[in-house]
Amino acid sequence: MKGSLMLDIAGTWLTAADRQLLRQPEVGGLILFARNIEDPRQVRELCLALRAERPDLLIAVDQEGGRVQRLRNGFVTLPSMGALAAHGDETLARHCGWLMACEVLAAGIDFSFAPVLDLDHGRSSVIGARSFGRDPAQVIRLAGAFIDGMHEAGMAATGKHFPGHGWPVADSHVAIPRDERDLQAIRNDDLQPFAALAPRLEGLMPAHVIYTAVDSQPAGFSRRWLQEILRGELGYRGVIFSDDLSMAGAHVAGDAAARVQAALEAGCDMALVCNDRAAAEQALTALQRLRVSAPAGLSAMAARGWPGNDYRAQPRWQQALQALRAAALID
Repeated sequence: MKGSLMLDIAGTWLTAADRQLLRQPEVGGLILFARNIEDPRQVRELCLALRAERPDLLIAVDQEGGRVQRLRNGFVTLPSMGALAAHGDETLARHCGWLMACEVLAAGIDFSFAPVLDLDHGRSSVIGARSFGRDPAQVIRLAGAFIDGMHEAGMAATGKHFPGHGWPVADSHVAIPRDERDLQAIRNDDLQPFAALAPRLEGLMPAHVIYTAVDSQPAGFSRRWLQEILRGELGYRGVIFSDDLSMAGAHVAGDAAARVQAALEAGCDMALVCNDRAAAEQALTALQRLRVSAPAGLSAMAARGWPGNDYRAQPRWQQALQALRAAALID
């Protein structure tokens, strides 16, 4: 079996236990949360320490914009995608994607889990303004421009949450959402951004949502969604990341070991187990017992360049900042 783990740490520096965990070859990535972050200098030092332990480790963060951004002190406060959508301007979306990626890369992080490709049906509080809007064509246009900006900065893009988290009302962090629509309704609507943008996504994250008319399992545990539809019909060839398997929406598969095994067997390449060190250790033991090997293609998520410490003096930075300020999207 192929597969890898993405885990987390508790603080702003590495403990001996963290170092020991990260030395395990089954661990291929680490995600940073707000608790790990003080300012740009501290993040760079932490990332250097991580790479000293594991040069090949993928370092990720959630830096979407709006209410979901972990890098705050010393970083630009990014607008939500809903605020970008209100302007409907692809150039602004491109500037925003570039600026976000530039700051994240400069901090030593490989990639942000962005952009959100879910549609805003006005039903889901967990999606809402994280979305580029209700209209699939608008989401494709603006998210595509945001991806272009990320790529120009040297960052891989990860679309989420396949095949769409915007319809269910329940929040998968604390419940098990269900989407009762049939497959054709989903194809005609929420699936459209994923289908259109799949060739431009290096990474993709499925939703902890059960689409009851399609499969009895959440998308991240479903071979129907990941193998038949995503890989088969859409021809997606990038990395598939599970959403955090500590979330309530993943608990249908059992304990941490069972969740990770279910995600990998369904087709995920990298399984996230966050905010629960005991569960992370249980998942690691399970992968060691299964003798998993690293999947091909993970290196596509690594940073493709470093903008340097003087990136704020570059003309492109000033251009992006001025355009977003003129649109009243940032201070």
